[in-house]
Amino acid sequence: MVLEMKKQLVAPMLAMLALGLIAPTAGARDLSPMEIARKSVVTVLPVWPGRPANMDEPEGSGVVIGDGSTIVTADHVLGPVQDQVPVLVRDDDGTSYRARVVARHKASDLAVLRIDQKLPAIAGRGSEPGLGDEVCAIGNAFGVGLSLSCGRISAVHRAGVGFNAIEDFIQTDAAVNPGMSGGALVDMQGRFTGMLSAIFTKRADANIGVNFAVDARLVEVIADALAGTGRFVPARTGVLLRAVPRKGEAGRQGALVVKIVPGLAGDKSGLKAGDTVYLANGRRIRKPHDWLSVMAGRRPGEQVELSGLRDGKPLQWTMGE
Repeated sequence: MVLEMKKQLVAPMLAMLALGLIAPTAGARDLSPMEIARKSVVTVLPVWPGRPANMDEPEGSGVVIGDGSTIVTADHVLGPVQDQVPVLVRDDDGTSYRARVVARHKASDLAVLRIDQKLPAIAGRGSEPGLGDEVCAIGNAFGVGLSLSCGRISAVHRAGVGFNAIEDFIQTDAAVNPGMSGGALVDMQGRFTGMLSAIFTKRADANIGVNFAVDARLVEVIADALAGTGRFVPARTGVLLRAVPRKGEAGRQGALVVKIVPGLAGDKSGLKAGDTVYLANGRRIRKPHDWLSVMAGRRPGEQVELSGLRDGKPLQWTMGE
C-alpha cells in the first residue's frame, strides 16, 4: 500500500517538474552575473602603523583586474600605509592574502596592489555607460562584509567635483557607504563600469544618494601605467585654459584657450590662444577640469578630436601625443 502511494505521488511531481512548475535542485543553478562579479571584489585590510584602525571605515574594498593577481583600490583606503608595508586582502570565500603595494597615485585616488595568488578578474565593461542605466555597487560597507546595492546612473563624466585633482566620475544613486571605497560599480551583466570612490555629503559621511565611481576607462589607463612602470603622468598638451563664460556672464559653457606652449601637442594640433573648446572626443568640455579628465584618460597613441569656435566660427582640431 505504501509503495503504491509513493508511486501515485511521484508521477504528478515528475509531470510538474517537466512543465517547469517545480524548480530543480537549488545547488544545480548557475551563478548570476552579480554573484560572479562579487567574486572579483575583495576586502582590503590596511595596516596603520603607530595608530589604531579607523573605526568609521575599518576596512575598504578592491577590484581584481587583469591577470587576477592585480587589484585596484582607492588610494585613501590605504591611508598612511607605506609602500613597503604589506596589506591584507580577503576574497569572497573568506580567505586572506598578503598584498604588496605596487604604486599609488594620489591625484586620481587610485592605487594598485598585487598578490601571488590568482583570483577571478572582473569582466571588462561593455558599452559607454549612459544616463539612467541600471548599475549595482559591490563593496564592504562599514566593514561588515561584501554587499550589493543597486540603482541608476545619475550622470557621467563628472569632473571638478573637488575630491581629486584628476576626476572622471560616474554619479549614481546606488547606495554607497564607508568601507565600499575601492569596490566595483557594475552593469546588469556584471561588467566593470567604475570603481567606487566618494560620497558627496555636506556633514554626515553616509549615503544620501549622490555617490561617485571613477569611470572604468580612467581606472584602466592609470592602473595599467601604475602596474607597468609604477607611475602615471598625463601627457603634456601645453594648453592653458580657463572656464567661460565668467561668473555672472551669459553664454555657453566651454574652455577658453589662454596660452599655448610651442612645440607641444596643443600647438601641433593648430589650437591658438582665443579659441574656445566645447567638445573632446564627443564629450562636453564645460571647464578645464573636463579637459584634464579627457587627456588623463587617453590611451597611448590615441588621438583626440576637438570641436569649438575661433572668432565665432566653428572649427575642429585633431590632437595627438
